[in-house]
Amino acid sequence: MEAAPIPATTELIETGEKRDLLGRKLTPGERRAELLAAFKASGLTQAEFVRREGLRYSTFCTWAQRERAVGRLPLAKPGRKQSGPTVRFVEAALPAVAAAPGGLSVRLADGTELRGGSAKELAALMRALRV
Repeated sequence: MEAAPIPATTELIETGEKRDLLGRKLTPGERRAELLAAFKASGLTQAEFVRREGLRYSTFCTWAQRERAVGRLPLAKPGRKQSGPTVRFVEAALPAVAAAPGGLSVRLADGTELRGGSAKELAALMRALRV
């Protein structure tokens, strides 16, 4: 049986990047040092910097942590505002409802009590609380 010919539109591009046994790209120490120096001079957060440079966040954090441990990179600035939405909670009080005759009541392990007229309503309420 002959091997099928490879279509002319298919090609292998060798970039010369070294990889470990799991296929992860190995970044030379010189390149890591360049990236860390660029980060230090950028004034960006780590998340902003890795997004701009196309790096994996967890990998860059490991490099930065090693540099901070030996004092070559300053600690993260305290009080730096994180990007993203601010979450605020509001307490809502519902009017007290006496359990209707034949109504259902469920007490959760944390002491929360759910009341409803049908199992379907209680199930929907429990799903909403788990979100």
